[in-house]
Amino acid sequence: MRYLIMVKSTPAFEAETGTGFQPDPTVFADMAAFHEDLARAGVLLDANGLKPSRAGWRVHYDGERRTVIDGPFTEAKELVAGYTLIQVASREEAMEWARRFPNPVGAGQPAEIEVRELFELDDFAPSAEVERFRELAASKSIGSK
Repeated sequence: MRYLIMVKSTPAFEAETGTGFQPDPTVFADMAAFHEDLARAGVLLDANGLKPSRAGWRVHYDGERRTVIDGPFTEAKELVAGYTLIQVASREEAMEWARRFPNPVGAGQPAEIEVRELFELDDFAPSAEVERFRELAASKSIGSK
């Protein structure tokens, strides 16, 4: 079972304007130690931070029309600032790892992470489309089992 741990953004992070975001050294050290634990346990698949929304864009679909909307976006609490992807044996194991996730903005500060299970191809009824995705996964073009 794969789970995505999403770190929610903050207004302060979204407002960063310098040449580059520099995380709090204590938070960075805590995150490094946690991710090392995940790697040692063999459950870490991927982890990364995302740049603020001003560096991104959205594509809005309206019928056949597509409109590109440049960031920044409002409502920082609804944006994702980073993620950790893990593969574990159960929901309970994912929950245990999530409980250990360091506070992404620093001890004692309000923050939020969200954890969601990823679909696996076995969750879907057999079909030609599912087989196409299995072939992609087998070729390592995408990461689904």
